[in-house]
Amino acid sequence: MNLRAPEANRSNAVHAGAWWLWALGLAVAASRTTNPLLLGLLVGVAGFVVAARRTDAPWARSYGAFVKLGLAVLVVRLVFSVLLGSPIPGTHLLVTLPEVPLPDWAQGVRIGGRVTAEQLVFALYDGAKLATLLICVGAANALANPARLLKSLPGALYEVGVAVVVAMTFAPNMVADVGRLRTARRLRGRPAGGVKGVLQVGLPVLEGALERSVAVAASMDARGYGRTAPVPRAVRHATTVLTLGGLLCVCVGGYGLLAASGGSYAVPLVAAGVAMALAGLRLGGRRSVRTRYRPDRWDARSWLVAGSGAAVAALVVAADAAALHPGVVPLAAPELPLWPALSVLVGLLPAFVAPLPKESM
Repeated sequence: MNLRAPEANRSNAVHAGAWWLWALGLAVAASRTTNPLLLGLLVGVAGFVVAARRTDAPWARSYGAFVKLGLAVLVVRLVFSVLLGSPIPGTHLLVTLPEVPLPDWAQGVRIGGRVTAEQLVFALYDGAKLATLLICVGAANALANPARLLKSLPGALYEVGVAVVVAMTFAPNMVADVGRLRTARRLRGRPAGGVKGVLQVGLPVLEGALERSVAVAASMDARGYGRTAPVPRAVRHATTVLTLGGLLCVCVGGYGLLAASGGSYAVPLVAAGVAMALAGLRLGGRRSVRTRYRPDRWDARSWLVAGSGAAVAALVVAADAAALHPGVVPLAAPELPLWPALSVLVGLLPAFVAPLPKESM
């Protein structure tokens, strides 16, 4: 019996929405912990899956840029903690910076002063969580085909989906353009780094992004984008009520999930909101008269990919909060909790069940 995943083709490719659900599951898990060991494990899982299943398409090269962006966010968070201080008390003094005197109305804010180890560790944990969220989003950008994602959107979200997909593809395409232009400059013997090189590359990159936007608009106009079917007024009103009401319920339920006292009503409210929003989207789809050529299928492999991300999120959320949030006062080394770590490893499933990209064979 051959357990190896098949080579990817049009018929067995993982649905683009499944990759995003998998990445969002990892991001939800990252948002629930500040343990740097768990966050590093999440980054490792995302990086392993990206390395194993990404293609050579332009959007697949954006993962490295998101990793660099996450590291930059982490450094900025540490710098802000050093310069602006932190409410975390500490006894391990590292350095004392000159403090800028501030007026009375700025009480509680300081610039400079004492810098403690507890303060820096707290900032490191907080910045690592945000960096992991960005890296999870970068993994989705590297694995999901944005054009296929746009084709799979419900008819009611098509107008919004176009703007979202264009926004999501701007960063990957910009990264590809920067790499292409820097390679061209090196081949011509011109400097590709430094401030001067960045300024000379920036204008062609922005020009290329504008040309792609104009090309997308022209292709949409040529395909008759914007045509709508007549829908009765009662259906339009019901669509609005269901969609807005569902989103409001999801927002309130999400707040309840984050609050300590909202466990009794949060889950039913989120479930009801999702059901109302889906019903609203179903009714709103009647306005769209567009058809899909060879629509993508949501097969068993897509369910496994999306389900692995959802499992990681659910298992980490259900884990003991004390293990997910190591303390910094008193200062102690973080420990790797066993069950949350094993839960994160479930996110490796797409690296084994998703079809292999053609260039990896």
